Amino acid sequence: MGRAGPGRDLPAADIAALRAVLPDTYTLLSPYPDLPVPVVASAWGRQLRLTGADDPRLVQFVRAYRLGQQAPEPGAPCTGGVDASGSRTGSGSMR
Repeated sequence: MGRAGPGRDLPAADIAALRAVLPDTYTLLSPYPDLPVPVVASAWGRQLRLTGADDPRLVQFVRAYRLGQQAPEPGAPCTGGVDASGSRTGSGSMR
């Protein structure tokens, strides 16, 4: 699978791979400029830098932190956010 270098956009195949591995709820997939690595997984108080979308540690990270037991509101959905266009989101997932 092709990989982009730090600060570059991921190839469409990598974005599709990320969408396929992430659950439909309690997750957010969003581009972020100038990352130090191609993919960064984040949760409350946790961050994992990954070399690409095919890194097997991503699945482990999502399993461990998806429902946010370490978060101020464990199990709270990601609602009321704003997507890249500035539109408000209303579902439990902003992917």
